[in-house]
Amino acid sequence: MTLTVNKAEMELEIGAKMNPGVWKQHSISVANNARLIAEKIKNMDSNSAYVMGLMHDIGRREGVKAILHIFDGYDYMMSINQPEIARICLTHSFPIKDVNTFFGKYDCTNDQIEFLDEFISNVTYDDYDLLIQLCDAISLPNGACIMEKRFIDVALRHGLPQFTLDKWRAFLNLKAYFDEKCDCDLYSLLPNVIENSFKSLI
Repeated sequence: MTLTVNKAEMELEIGAKMNPGVWKQHSISVANNARLIAEKIKNMDSNSAYVMGLMHDIGRREGVKAILHIFDGYDYMMSINQPEIARICLTHSFPIKDVNTFFGKYDCTNDQIEFLDEFISNVTYDDYDLLIQLCDAISLPNGACIMEKRFIDVALRHGLPQFTLDKWRAFLNLKAYFDEKCDCDLYSLLPNVIENSFKSLI
């Protein structure tokens, strides 16, 4: 059975109580933005997009972790029979299909990296994978912002690894793809873009 909106919201509340933090607000922001974009696209279900946005970082319920949060999310979603959302937990960090392009620490085992490498290499991303990747890149805890603002936000926290420009280009390509799908500049669909984009990160 597909995870309902109400159940997903309950799962996020439970997770946030287990590990309080701004990841909850970020997840809500991703979900709201994903739903607004999906509403404009034929053959996309806005409730499914919303649920996937809420759950993309659900692995953070297990504590403050880096890449390990995607495995915790995958394992938890699989344990409650949600393979599509489990997949989103893994794919949302990889607009480039390369396990060496994660912004942050690799606090996981070699076996987990091997599993992730095989999974990412073999999966065919659908529009839900791509949409959550996009929304993860434009969603601050208090709403949407231009993608370049989020790039700086992540760079200030994690530095500029060698793959940074390639990953930025991949995200920019995602925006162009969904602009075409929506037949508009998707920023026009989202709340607080101007306010958040011009607000200082410091």
